[in-house]
Amino acid sequence: MTRVQELVDPAICRIWGGHNRDYAALNEETCADLIESFKAQGRQEVPAIVRRVSDDPSHTFEVICGARRHWTATWMCAHDQPRFRFLIEPRELTDEEAFRLADLENRSRRDLSDYERATDYARAIDRYYGGSQQRMAERLEVSKSWLSRYLELAKLPADIVAGFGSPHVIGISHGAILAPLLRSPAQRERIMAEANNLASEQTERVANGRGLLSPAEVLRRLTAAATKQPRLSRKVPTDYVIHDSAGAVVARGQKAGRGGLTLNIPTLARQDHDAVLRAVTAIIDHFTTSAH
Repeated sequence: MTRVQELVDPAICRIWGGHNRDYAALNEETCADLIESFKAQGRQEVPAIVRRVSDDPSHTFEVICGARRHWTATWMCAHDQPRFRFLIEPRELTDEEAFRLADLENRSRRDLSDYERATDYARAIDRYYGGSQQRMAERLEVSKSWLSRYLELAKLPADIVAGFGSPHVIGISHGAILAPLLRSPAQRERIMAEANNLASEQTERVANGRGLLSPAEVLRRLTAAATKQPRLSRKVPTDYVIHDSAGAVVARGQKAGRGGLTLNIPTLARQDHDAVLRAVTAIIDHFTTSAH
């Protein structure tokens, strides 16, 4: 089938709302290869896939596949080539067809992060497939287990995503390791606390012009927090008893409220006074030492 292609001003094209790329994150660094290619060739070699829109007086097309190409064409227009044209291939597509086409084109691209792809799948499963993971896997022609890993990744709490410093560095392996740990309430609480610490640290590093902590280091700290055993408080006995050589009670000390101490000396008349004083001293020393 012969496809019709057009050269248009990139300004009349908008990015499709269901696009799986974070357009706002594109910059000269992420599009450096395309900028170099466009400059060297003097044109765009591979067309972007678009569809016509009728609900927007400012735009004629929306980009289904080719957000980076659109960004680069726009950049070229703003940098000494105002007449640079964006190469497009218009098609008639439903939203579900547009989603599958965009996914197929971007699935093998390394510049699209696992987390971006995961959140795209999480949106699509309800929007196009009625929440059916099986149906979605069939339409995308992937295994259900493969799809499950991405859907699990998309469920990472926002605090954990913030702990990595950027969603663009979060990989499928990170979700596979963290997901089972988060199922335990106790471990989840510790992981979330460490994620908040990491988020603050990442923000501070950026503010000071330092690089983000590596994803490997973030993962190490989160998993370490999950397996960290809580510090057990030392249990201080509530009473302490001194016996004589025959086993009889000489004195008993018992903790009272507000740090007080209650002393009980049974049958005082039968006890040697020096032994009682020694017992009382020992009880006081015991509770004083235990309190520190």
